[in-house]
Amino acid sequence: MRGKDMKTMILDEKTVLTSPCVATIGFFDGVHLGHQFLIRQVVKTARDAGLSSMVITFDKHPRQVLHSHYVPELLTTTEQKLQLLSATAVDQVVVLPFTQEMANMTAQQFMGNVLHRRLQVRKLVIGYDNRFGHNREEGFDDYVCYGRALGIEVIRSEEFSLIKDAVHVSSSAIRKYIHEGSMEQANRCLGRPYVLTAHVVDGCKEGRKLGFPTANLNLSEITQLLPAMGVYAVKAQVEGTGPWYRAMTSIGMRPTYNGTSLTIETHILEGFHENIYDKQLSVAFFKRLRDEKRFDSLALLHAKIAEDAREVDSYFNKIEK
Repeated sequence: MRGKDMKTMILDEKTVLTSPCVATIGFFDGVHLGHQFLIRQVVKTARDAGLSSMVITFDKHPRQVLHSHYVPELLTTTEQKLQLLSATAVDQVVVLPFTQEMANMTAQQFMGNVLHRRLQVRKLVIGYDNRFGHNREEGFDDYVCYGRALGIEVIRSEEFSLIKDAVHVSSSAIRKYIHEGSMEQANRCLGRPYVLTAHVVDGCKEGRKLGFPTANLNLSEITQLLPAMGVYAVKAQVEGTGPWYRAMTSIGMRPTYNGTSLTIETHILEGFHENIYDKQLSVAFFKRLRDEKRFDSLALLHAKIAEDAREVDSYFNKIEK
């Protein structure tokens, strides 16, 4: 595997590459199992042809340029996406700045001006349902026709699904699962736990009074889709290094305290007592335990949190056997 040697470049307006390659193109939000399946096909095709392999992606979601008020529900930040792509065997990732000028290109213009002239693509592996070009008006047969004129062989990827239960894997399907709080299903499609990362900020410290101190994530830093409100079994890592600790996270409005704003609060188990204010905390979601609920007393809330903690331990004991 050559992930650690992967080169990443942001293509400016003047750069023209010189080495012919086999490429695929897409936004690749989440770099889920379907994306990984596609990239493996690209790598194999490139090796069989004696060419380098390339993933072409964008610096922002195309709809953000096409619709100025559109806010994408991202599964990964750009940094996370590039890290995940680096774990594949692809040789190079090219990040295209997505502009209005690019949005106005037809598929034929994009293939000629960008893929052929500037990136030296000789074979293009297309995701089975992927479309590109102005208004996504053209389809696979058109790409084949344009490619033939340019000397680009266009290959349609096979569809990927989780064979055990025929689950279709796509970014939109994963977003639906996360919206529902179905993290186990989302994670199966991603091939890893779903992770949010942000700095820890001051909260109301009510958890500390109950004996369950929590780390509050800075919501303004999070650009990804938030899971449904509720309580989750998670693992947490401080500053991107060291162990992943068992933990539980609550996403919600803190109804027992008559809260009026959304919070993401994480209590780390396993006797964790470090001061982590202002440090980055990554939270990996594994399972939704229950809905958020208003309790009639702090004693009842304490008892339920203690029960949640036991359930988290039981869950991880089971899956880590």
